[in-house]
Amino acid sequence: MNAESPRYLDVIDDICCLNWRGISQDELLSAAWAYYFFSIQFRENLLIARSLYPDDTKLQQLEEEECDTHNLSPWPGVALPGERMNHDEFMRRSLTLCPLDPSLRQRMEELGQAYLATVREIAPMTRAVSISSYENGGLQSVFNAYLTSPAWDMPALKAFGHFLIEHIKFDGDGTEEHGHGALARHLVPDDRILPLWAAFKDLLISSVPGLARRPAAHRL
Repeated sequence: MNAESPRYLDVIDDICCLNWRGISQDELLSAAWAYYFFSIQFRENLLIARSLYPDDTKLQQLEEEECDTHNLSPWPGVALPGERMNHDEFMRRSLTLCPLDPSLRQRMEELGQAYLATVREIAPMTRAVSISSYENGGLQSVFNAYLTSPAWDMPALKAFGHFLIEHIKFDGDGTEEHGHGALARHLVPDDRILPLWAAFKDLLISSVPGLARRPAAHRL
């Protein structure tokens, strides 16, 4: 990034450059748990934006496509045909398909709740404008990074993969005139949102220390 680019973009790049290709299937499941807690704060941030801009029709449409929606249905063991739910509820149900060891589950809950507590201390306006950075290309980059992980055979991970692939379609890459990116682009983010992205990066690395390992060099 050049000197004039917002620093939060560097954090997105850092997340995408983590050792996604080198983590195990079990580690990827922990990374999915980390995203579940992110998805909770995403919904909260979107609802904050809606409350701050109640007449904003673009945000209204975005809420309709992220909350109480059937656009991820059906999925075996998670969502019936046409069943409506918030996207974080889809994540929660997906993760129940492969229960964690109780001690690891407790650790993930502690990390996730600490992350949410950090996010909830951030000013409402900052949380609202973060939606643009998520929908307008940021999360698409992160989702594509997740998808470079090598093993997706667990039922929970197959459901998570469906979640990621469909969201890439929903969001676009930040250039289209349609999709979720276009619905949030008018909320212009700046480095006030840096702590939100930094907290997510910290949550990922705390949940999956292997993500911070230097990726193995690829032979030509």
